[in-house]
Amino acid sequence: MRFFLFRSSITIFISVLLILFSGCVSQTKDGPPRYYVDVSKIPNAKPQPLSLSKYGNPSSYVVHGKRYQVLKTIHGYVQRGIASWYGTKFHGQLTSTREPYNMLAMTGASPVLPIPCFVQVTNLSNGRSVIVKINDRGPFASHRIIDLSYAAAKKLGYANKGTAFVEVKAIDVYHHTSTQSIILKKSSTSILHSLHSSHLFLQLGAFRKATDAEILKRELSAYIIKPILILKKIYNQLPIYQVQIGPITNISESNYLHKKLKKFGFREPITIISDE
Repeated sequence: MRFFLFRSSITIFISVLLILFSGCVSQTKDGPPRYYVDVSKIPNAKPQPLSLSKYGNPSSYVVHGKRYQVLKTIHGYVQRGIASWYGTKFHGQLTSTREPYNMLAMTGASPVLPIPCFVQVTNLSNGRSVIVKINDRGPFASHRIIDLSYAAAKKLGYANKGTAFVEVKAIDVYHHTSTQSIILKKSSTSILHSLHSSHLFLQLGAFRKATDAEILKRELSAYIIKPILILKKIYNQLPIYQVQIGPITNISESNYLHKKLKKFGFREPITIISDE
């Protein structure tokens, strides 16, 4: 009888531990809300002049061993790359500007833009565009350029996929007008028309000497089956030889190549979306 009670006690104890552990796992896993959200009723962020936050704007900072330089201005900022999103795991937590994160608000995170600021984000696979307020830092994966709220990601049509190819364009609030919605529609359409000529590449290096580029290409060819290109560009009247892998067909392939390159000791590549 004692043995039975002892064994029963152990069984109950283990069951409790499993329940607690599963609860911890579910709490740390990010995802969408458990209820339906009609994002068509959530308006874009409204660009307006805002003072720089006294939090979250160091000249530079280090995360996971990588140093990020915060831009001094948003002027002329246009970047293409991969966007991700964050949801329930961070809902209610403080952002880098010390505002509570709201997954149903039109906000986002950038590793380099001064905060707060406003950007137009366009999904390059469907032409949808949104305007969000950048008030947080991240994502800290070098091949991603922006993290959006769940609402913004759903509006752009990639919340169920996790990531998307996007264009991020900073908005000058002093020249932003009520006609921005018309401008958004036109720019989205023009971007969508150019998608068929856009290609994704991973750049591993840029060299002054063609021989150095050839050496890297040979090293990569021992591990990578994809085409490896050497592109000659002219900067300040001097030739630069860029070593790139691609074109790459989708984000899954891009993520796979990032992991493979890291495994074999290559530097973290830069994601490039080219219209050439």
